[in-house]
Amino acid sequence: MDTRALTNLIRENGMPNAVIMHEPSGLFDTDALHREASGWAGLEGADLAKSVTAGQSYGWTETPWDLAAGYGEQSDPTFNIVAVDFGMKRNILRLLAERGCHITVLPATATGDDILAHNPDGVFLSNGPGDPAATGSYAVAAIRQVIEAGVPIFGICLGHQILALALGGRTRKMHQGHHGANHPVMDHTTGKVEITSMNHGFAVDADSLPDHIEQTHISLFDRSNCGLRVRDKPIFSVQYHPEASPGPQDSHYLFDRFVGLMKDRRTTA
Repeated sequence: MDTRALTNLIRENGMPNAVIMHEPSGLFDTDALHREASGWAGLEGADLAKSVTAGQSYGWTETPWDLAAGYGEQSDPTFNIVAVDFGMKRNILRLLAERGCHITVLPATATGDDILAHNPDGVFLSNGPGDPAATGSYAVAAIRQVIEAGVPIFGICLGHQILALALGGRTRKMHQGHHGANHPVMDHTTGKVEITSMNHGFAVDADSLPDHIEQTHISLFDRSNCGLRVRDKPIFSVQYHPEASPGPQDSHYLFDRFVGLMKDRRTTA
């Protein structure tokens, strides 16, 4: 396959529909494959989180891998957090556990009452697939209830997009999307550029964010939104995947930032 030609095609025309087919004989019904690709409805309006979320709630205490000892265990947590699973990666949970968190994972369909019933010190909104507006049709109401309760919130990827919707913003389908582990992002809160891992086809429309929402991160490839925070509340989120491993670990500080917000809330409560 001419991958450079494929890259140029995607750059100019956006993301095409495609079918990957395996046939040991090498005999393919090309017309049928074309019909299958052209008949795909696409991701707009697709709520895929429900198909990948946890079927029920569960607790998590496993910490990251250590070369000498393997995975560890968080046995003396400081914070109690709820993680809403829209298609979450396990390494997110490990990094939170490493920082002193006992985690209760709830399905994507959890209500605000479900989340707050755990009396969390913080709420995490995970990554996941699909159109954020479709998932937001039920998740936004729950997130708004958590926002009103004043609980610290940290969102990643789809969680970032749904949080933006809950705060009054909009999302949009991207022309190409961002995929890979080499995306430069500027953090305006520190002035630093970090190399990030991304995998998304939708983005937050920065121009739609209300005045009390600050855009904290932008992509240095296309200037699209990659992060936000609420000026007067302990709430922030990023578009990329700071837990990426193996891959760049430039963004692990975001988990420390989340823990810092929970510490601050305790001291001022």
